[in-house]
Amino acid sequence: MSKCTDQRNLSWWQLSFIGVGCIIGTGYFLGSAIPIQRAGFSVLIAYLIAGIGTWMVFQALAKLTAEHPEKGSFRTYAKKAFGPWAGFSNGWVYWSAEMLIMGSQLTALALFAQFWFPRIPLWIFTAGFAGLGLVIILLGVKKVEQMENLFGLMKAAAIVMFILVGGAALFGWLGGGESSRELYSPIQGMLPLEGKGLWLALLFAFYGFGGIEVMGLMAKELKDPKDAPKSGNIMLVTLTFLYVVSFYLVLKLVPIEVINPNESPFLTALKQYDLPWVPHVFNSILIIAGFSTMVASLYAVTTMLVTLAEEGDAPHIFAKKGRWSIPLPAFGLTIFVVFVSIIVAMILPERLFEYVTTAAGLMLLYTWIFILASFLKLMSKTAWNLIQSIIALFLIVFAISGTLFDHVSRIGFYVSIGFILLIAAAAFFKRKKS
Repeated sequence: MSKCTDQRNLSWWQLSFIGVGCIIGTGYFLGSAIPIQRAGFSVLIAYLIAGIGTWMVFQALAKLTAEHPEKGSFRTYAKKAFGPWAGFSNGWVYWSAEMLIMGSQLTALALFAQFWFPRIPLWIFTAGFAGLGLVIILLGVKKVEQMENLFGLMKAAAIVMFILVGGAALFGWLGGGESSRELYSPIQGMLPLEGKGLWLALLFAFYGFGGIEVMGLMAKELKDPKDAPKSGNIMLVTLTFLYVVSFYLVLKLVPIEVINPNESPFLTALKQYDLPWVPHVFNSILIIAGFSTMVASLYAVTTMLVTLAEEGDAPHIFAKKGRWSIPLPAFGLTIFVVFVSIIVAMILPERLFEYVTTAAGLMLLYTWIFILASFLKLMSKTAWNLIQSIIALFLIVFAISGTLFDHVSRIGFYVSIGFILLIAAAAFFKRKKS
């Protein structure tokens, strides 16, 4: 998942294009190794299901935006639907999700760098990328945000590059590899891991579509906000197609047993062929694109905290700005959380990416539940709206429950519940105080 810069007077097709760049991130480039490992061939079905569920959530958000184009988007809708406690909780759930996503991106960047320098500890790369990102924010992150479309293009180019090279390997035009390996029907491998593979993979498939809520925030910039649902239709069909085709090629080119959660499955597939430059070029693109999203996440997390403080949902000190309009208290909290991420990388280097990605994906889905609940309360007027929202809620709850059946994902679930309990307690005390 990644972040995007605000645009003005957007047409629906521009928002659709930006959405592709917003959503493609480390959840796809690295996080997809986890569902491939868990679900095998049925990962194709997992991403189709996640694509459908994501489309339903986006339709709810887009319809809310079309009728009520608000600056706060889903957070404002939650407050309108259920009261101040919901706006407070939704804001902090999303802030927590972004903090975890930022940690996930930092870990992914470190793992990409270890492709070249495998003996250097993960935490050193994490600290290096984090420090550079924080410096860039201080120097002027808006310049980086203005280049987000370029970085989005690079991410899309990386996928197309993999599809082209993978397609050439599939037809035997490249030397080496195992492209002659038979690919069985996803139906035959429907439920690996004693019937739990598809279930376990669904959360990570949803995580690969994380970013639609950012499109909701941007939809107010459309020339006609009522075009928001159309932009999501094009974007999600394109994205689901790219995901399924690229995963099909991964499954065709390498055995599932060699997929490693700490390495991009696309690099795993590419490096076996007699094209020594291709994996390195691909890895370079991953680092550049991943770094841009990490910097944007750092900026978004800081500004989101400022917004919460300005609206009375965070201590007012975080709204204060120093020289050059830099929100120093909010920036200081971001630095502290980044420091904690580096410490965690030192303690849990082996499973860190899986833990953080699971927790981040869960927090993101909790935000989507808020979106669906707000839609049901404020706008759901037809039987189809009700059915669609209930199906999406069922798929999300099903994906969340799947984490309980895997010892690694279960830890991420407990982390997310810890965040929810803290936020609930804070909302309760804030309500009592007011």
